Amino acid sequence: MSSFSIFDIAGQAMSAQSIRLNTVASNMANADTVGSSEAEAYHAKYPVFSAISVDANTLDNGDNYSKGVKVDKIVHSDKPLQVRFEPDHPKADANGFVYQSNVNIVQEMADMISASRSYQTNVQMLNTAKELMQHTLNLGR
Repeated sequence: MSSFSIFDIAGQAMSAQSIRLNTVASNMANADTVGSSEAEAYHAKYPVFSAISVDANTLDNGDNYSKGVKVDKIVHSDKPLQVRFEPDHPKADANGFVYQSNVNIVQEMADMISASRSYQTNVQMLNTAKELMQHTLNLGR
């Protein structure tokens, strides 16, 4: 593995955590929205990550290892929506019910903290790798 691939891996991780932060922001922004049906109501979204693997056939020693992370897709939560009886609400259905999103604010806050810390860790890793390379180059002076 090239010493420069650490920058690729950290960049991919930062990109994935950025997508995670964007979905958290979207979920939190829509936490209090309501719809007149289950299909119209907002469903929480979550990114699905997977490792980018290097094929064993391309390596000299035959080992498999991960070469980063990517977001495969963004899925909608299948948790049930909150149904409330509010016949005076403008979005109430024919029976007087409104469907509120299934966003859990506490879970979203925890995800936001986790994603921002992961992003921050990758930035620190990049800075450390940069410093190590600079020190290595200065050894030749």
